[in-house]
Amino acid sequence: MSGGGAGLYENINMGSGGADLGSAIVPLLKLLCLTVFGLFLANPRMQFIPRATFRLLSKLVFALFLPCLIFTELGESITLHNFLEWWFIPVNVLVSTALGCLLGFLVVIICRPPPELIRFTIIMTGFGNTGNLQLAVVGSVCHSKDNPFGSHCNSRGVSYVSFAQWVAVILVYTLVYHMMEPPMEYYEIVEEGNEIVEQRLNDISRPLLVEAEWPGIEDTETEHSKTPFIARVFKSISGISSSTVPDLEITAESSGGGNSPRSIRCLAEPRVVRRIRIVAEQTPIQHILQPPTLASLLAICIGMVPQLKALFFGDDAPLLFITDSLEILGGAMVPSVMLVLGGMLAEGPNESKLGLRTTIGIIVARLLVLPLLGIGIVTLSDKLNFLGETNAMFRFVLLLQYTTPSAILLGAIASLRGYAVSEASALLFWQHIFALFSLSLYIVVYFKIIPFI
Repeated sequence: MSGGGAGLYENINMGSGGADLGSAIVPLLKLLCLTVFGLFLANPRMQFIPRATFRLLSKLVFALFLPCLIFTELGESITLHNFLEWWFIPVNVLVSTALGCLLGFLVVIICRPPPELIRFTIIMTGFGNTGNLQLAVVGSVCHSKDNPFGSHCNSRGVSYVSFAQWVAVILVYTLVYHMMEPPMEYYEIVEEGNEIVEQRLNDISRPLLVEAEWPGIEDTETEHSKTPFIARVFKSISGISSSTVPDLEITAESSGGGNSPRSIRCLAEPRVVRRIRIVAEQTPIQHILQPPTLASLLAICIGMVPQLKALFFGDDAPLLFITDSLEILGGAMVPSVMLVLGGMLAEGPNESKLGLRTTIGIIVARLLVLPLLGIGIVTLSDKLNFLGETNAMFRFVLLLQYTTPSAILLGAIASLRGYAVSEASALLFWQHIFALFSLSLYIVVYFKIIPFI
C-alpha cells in the first residue's frame, strides 16, 4: 500500500461481510426510494404532479441547489495545497473518457450499429455522469453516522466530485457538441424528404430528459445547431451558400480586388486555419460558464485565499450566515435530483433504431467492463504514487467515475443537434435501470478493495 499506511483507512474497515454488504446496498436503496417517489408522482396515468413542475424542479437544481452545494462543500475543503494534491481527479476524468470511447469503438466493431449511429455509440459509451448522480451516491453513502468514510465523508466526497466537473463540462460543450452533429448522409435525407416531419417532432413538448441537466436548452439553438456544419466546412460542399459559411468566401472576394496577388497571398489566412476558426466560433464555449461551474470557480478562488476563506467559513466567520443559508439550500440537491430522475424514467423509453444488440453492448461496456478497467487504473496510479490524497473517499470517487451510466446531459446535446434524440432517450432509460444493479455490485466491490489500494 503506497501513500500513508493502514491507519489511514481504518474508517472503511467494516468488520463483517454482512455489514459490508449493508453499507453498500442501503445507500442505493435510499436513492431508489427517492426515484420511485418521483416515478409515482410523474406517472402519466395519475398525473399527481405535471411535467412542468418537474421542469421547474430541474431548473432549481441546476441554478440554485447544485451551485449552493458545490460552493459550501468545495469552498470549505479546498486549499492551495489541496488544489495541487487533487491534480489526478481531472486527469482521471480524461482517462475514463478515453477508455470509454475505446470500448465504444469495440462495441461498434462487434455489434455493428446503423452507420448513422456509429459516432453516437462511441459517445454514449465514453462519456459518463460525473456530476449529479455521483453527488447523489456520495450524499447517500455519507448520510448515516456510521458511514465507512468517517466524519468528513460528505464534505470530502462532494469536493472531489465538484473538482472534476469542470473537465467534463468542457468536454461536453466542445468535443461532444461537435461529435453529435448529424451525419452528412443522414442530414441530406432529412433535407430532401422529411423536413415537415422533423419540424413536427421538434414542436412536441420536449421530454424531461432534454432539460434534466440543461434547463432552457431551446434558447441556445442557432441556425447551425441541427446541421452537419463541420462536415460542410471541411469538405467544402459545393452547395454551401456564402451565408452559411461566410468566411470561406473571403479568398474569392479578395482576389477580385485591385490589390496585388502577392500581397493578398501574404496577408490571407491559411485555408485550414480559417476553417478551424469558423468551427471554433460555432462552438458553444460560453455555455461552460453555467451556475454549477461558476460556483466551482468561486469556491476554488475563495478557498485558496485564507483571508477570503475566513470571511465565509469557520465558526467565527463574519459571513457565516450566508454560508449556512447556502448549505440549507444545497441540502435539497440530492432528493430533488432523484425526483427529477424518477420523473424522467416515468416517461418510459422511446423507440430506437440503435438495435437490441448495440444497446446491450453499450450497457455492458459502460456499466460492467469499464469499472473493471477503472479498478486497474486507480490501483496502478496508486502504485506509481500518482494519488496525492490518501483517504478512502478520494479513491472511492475516482472509482465512481468509471461506474456511472452515460451523462444525462448527452440527451440534451442530442436534442440540440437534432441527432439520435429518441435513441439517446431510450439508451439512457435502460442504462439507468441497469445501473441500479451494476452500481450495487461495484460499490460492494469497492468497499472490499479500497483498503488494499
